[in-house]
Amino acid sequence: MAANIPKTIHFLSVDELAKNGLTYYKINRLVDEGVLTKVNKSMYENMTYDGDETDFSIVSAYAPKGVFCMMSAARYYGLTTYLPDAVDVAVERSMKISTLPAWPEVKVWYFPEKRYHEGVTVVADESGTYRIYDIEKTVVDIVYYRNKVGIEETKEILRNYLDRDDRNLVKLHRYAKELGCEKILSTYLEVLV
Repeated sequence: MAANIPKTIHFLSVDELAKNGLTYYKINRLVDEGVLTKVNKSMYENMTYDGDETDFSIVSAYAPKGVFCMMSAARYYGLTTYLPDAVDVAVERSMKISTLPAWPEVKVWYFPEKRYHEGVTVVADESGTYRIYDIEKTVVDIVYYRNKVGIEETKEILRNYLDRDDRNLVKLHRYAKELGCEKILSTYLEVLV
């Protein structure tokens, strides 16, 4: 029966399993046989998956509406040498995450609606596609939450962003203005430039 499960996909939603012709009865049989493991109400881990596991693929299964943010996004964009001890994922304040994986450790950031929806982009790697904030939104979020992230980390990220050829200072300032940290960003820029 496992033939209906693609070995190239690590996590499958109930909808994706249904598209592969599996009923709830068949899904439960695959769970009993150890082919699938239930992650939460709508997601299953494919135990026949033969690709690489990534932190982003695992966390996306547990937080499908989550957006990778803060230090995880900064690390993704090469803005920091700091290695976060947890994967940072943002959800809207009204959303709930019922379960989290045992590994990797996840830090959930509950963002207000505007901050949650602004600057979301989609990236892909060999194990899936993920929602992540674009680089300018990531920098603005780090500046806004600088006291939780750390002042030295914030300065490193801003310095590395300013050294990039693909930086977009107009977009950076627009996000800062929309998200309430224009003055503090300007102060940091004056000091660093």
